[in-house]
Amino acid sequence: MEERLQKLMARANVGSRRASEEIIAAGRVTVNGRVAKVGDKADPATDRVLVDGRPLFEPQRAADEPLLYIALHKPRGVISSLEDELEEGRTTVRDLIPIAAETHIYPVGRLDKPSEGLVLMTNDGALAHRLTHPRYGHEKVYDVTVEGRMADRALEQWRRGVMLDDRITAPAPIEVIDRSAEQTRLRIILREGRKRQIRRVAAALGHPVRRLIRERIGPLSLGELQPGEWRHLTEAEVRALRHSAATERDAEPSRRPNRKEPRASRTSA
Repeated sequence: MEERLQKLMARANVGSRRASEEIIAAGRVTVNGRVAKVGDKADPATDRVLVDGRPLFEPQRAADEPLLYIALHKPRGVISSLEDELEEGRTTVRDLIPIAAETHIYPVGRLDKPSEGLVLMTNDGALAHRLTHPRYGHEKVYDVTVEGRMADRALEQWRRGVMLDDRITAPAPIEVIDRSAEQTRLRIILREGRKRQIRRVAAALGHPVRRLIRERIGPLSLGELQPGEWRHLTEAEVRALRHSAATERDAEPSRRPNRKEPRASRTSA
């Protein structure tokens, strides 16, 4: 049965109906490959609805389809979507994994186009939900190089929290790996993930990002994978992810992201 997109999006925890209307108006929603407008309707049983390139409702795994868990090193310039919804000839993370097209795998934890690093691809919807939903507070670790020598004062401000979208970012452990007059290299741990959060905070502090690599999602590490390479997870890695998803406590109430924040922007860096 067809329903208004903002109602479907709110039910899928993308955000409130008002927030969902703003996302639609910004051209971030497509229905069957066409950019949606406020007021459009869709039937979740027959229509393919994407928000920022990610399915509003994850594809259903066939009963006889095995669970798949794949670690991918997303290169710069590749989009974290299942398809190029803008039809601009862009390479997607799905394009990099040459397995049967009817196998429904999707990215867990988005990276924006200029960023690189670890992306988990799976058809395990329950695990994907717990790893991406901000209430569970799973750690993501990033190796980030910014322009210029970042002063201790700016670093401390970033660690405590910076005003972004009218609210303070959650405290974040930050380690200085290297620092020179030309650039500063940092290791940053996030338990939230607003849209382009690291890049926006770094720019606000006067140090635009030169390079951003995601090294870890929960217990899963990038390891020796080179850009564009992928591999199946070991049984031990799958067990570790499931254990982490089952035992990780919700973030403290004072540090939880706003529940009305769009889902797709939570997982971008």
